[in-house]
Amino acid sequence: MKGRAESPKGFRRWVSGGDVAAYGLIVVAVLLGWQIVLQPLIQRASVQAVVGLAPTSPTVLRRAAESELAAGRVDNAAQLSRDALLRSPFDVRALRVLGLTEARSGREDIADDILTLAGNWSLRDDPTHAWLTERRLRQGDYASSFAHADTLVRRRRDIQPQVFSMFTLAGIQDPKRALPVLARLLTARPPWRTDYLNGLRRTPQELQLAANLTILLEEGRAPLTNDELQELYWALLRQSQFPALIAIRERIKRPPPRALSNGDFADPEAPQPFQWRLYQKAGVVPEVVADDLRPSNPALRVQYNGYAAGVIVEQLTFLSPGSHRFSAEVRIESGEPHAPLSWTLSCAPGDNGMTRVPVEPSSTTPSIWTTLSGRFDVPTNCPAQWLRLATRANDRRSPTVVWFDGIAISEGQ
Repeated sequence: MKGRAESPKGFRRWVSGGDVAAYGLIVVAVLLGWQIVLQPLIQRASVQAVVGLAPTSPTVLRRAAESELAAGRVDNAAQLSRDALLRSPFDVRALRVLGLTEARSGREDIADDILTLAGNWSLRDDPTHAWLTERRLRQGDYASSFAHADTLVRRRRDIQPQVFSMFTLAGIQDPKRALPVLARLLTARPPWRTDYLNGLRRTPQELQLAANLTILLEEGRAPLTNDELQELYWALLRQSQFPALIAIRERIKRPPPRALSNGDFADPEAPQPFQWRLYQKAGVVPEVVADDLRPSNPALRVQYNGYAAGVIVEQLTFLSPGSHRFSAEVRIESGEPHAPLSWTLSCAPGDNGMTRVPVEPSSTTPSIWTTLSGRFDVPTNCPAQWLRLATRANDRRSPTVVWFDGIAISEGQ
């Protein structure tokens, strides 16, 4: 009986303790739920709406500081950013707002110290790095300015035109100091490198800058790739900048300066236009493949229907004025031994033809290579030349397969 009499009291005490614990858990749950609701509001709701809800939140204070700075209320922004930093000392955006308020108050040296710290803390704070880029550029510190600009364009393709224009203007107007800095930046192969280099083609000044950078990079650890160099060569050629084209090629030796590149079709690395450019079209299929008689030897194989007309392959050359001898190995695999094919040399620009060497092999036996030769005379007003294999339209279809190898040009008769 005694045990039964005490039981209700013990039970009541247990229930009372459980109620307290339950109420505590409910309070904690409510607080957590409020925080879960509050955080998105703090991040996304208007500043005016959240200041009253969380006036001591460092995020709210920082957002308020940014809003005040945007409205031009510099003193308010400065105070709010300091309050935010007191509660969250490593808030980069609050530190940036404080630095910008110092700059707008005319205390640029203090602003520089603050924003340099913010930039060191975060590579993703664009306004900080934009301010530092401009500040260091005005100070003539290209190395620091370009480094902060690099940080920006690695993340923001939309601001590349403005930053690229800054690089280009500095490189053109102050090449002695700016070019080495820009070359070091490009040596790191940033993701924007090819876009920048390919954009230097609108004016002769930009092409000259590209040429200078090409030479500097060739002497370093990250020379232009074949694709990048090829883009520059074509840009110079399109604007008839032949002296620059010759100077770059002779300076970097890509490809080595000689009358003809890859005459044996074994060097695919030479960049165009100093490399064979093949044109496939209806009725004509040129390709560089292993010679079926000499499998270790690549050669040019041309399938021709005897009716199509136009250029089949071409390469740019720089021949001095005077007489030059052309030679090539040729073999008829099948078809017409006197197909209307010929090697031609014409001036660039203008495309004025000078000489034709018809493809007329001395033997039509499919297993025999023969030598084809002829003479080209280059006039004095012809700074560059196109060597081309071309065909004329015949009056009937006559399928032919011809092989070429060992193409060479030498001075003299």
